[in-house]
Amino acid sequence: MRALLLAFALVLSSGAAFAQVATDANPLTFNSPAEEKRFHALVSELRCVMCQNQSLADSNAQIAVDLRREVLELMRQGKNDAQIKDFLVARYGEFVLYRPQVESKTWLLWFGPAVVLLGGGLIVIGAVRRRSRGAAPAADERNEEQEW
Repeated sequence: MRALLLAFALVLSSGAAFAQVATDANPLTFNSPAEEKRFHALVSELRCVMCQNQSLADSNAQIAVDLRREVLELMRQGKNDAQIKDFLVARYGEFVLYRPQVESKTWLLWFGPAVVLLGGGLIVIGAVRRRSRGAAPAADERNEEQEW
């Protein structure tokens, strides 16, 4: 029994050794503080295509590490932020942007929540008005039937 427990503990502990965590063997080096500031601002606006709810700055996925390197390389090639975003959108789609552009194809994304909220408010107002119209005559009838 002891041998079985020991073997089980060994298997569990060795699993951690095989877990894949993206470690950056060569951390990014910046030429100036301005470049570093621009880089961090840009990668915080871009979404990791694998993690979905994390920015490139926050993600530890291997693709995020690769995309951070690519963003820095594009910056050093002289591309501005808009060109870098356009490059990534062309490659990965609008999903890569935390704040997609307001275009005809993204109107539902931008204005859909407001339309749903407005529609829900109109439904609630209509239900309250119907209930108040139906409840008012019934209350008057009960008062007439009661004798004091």
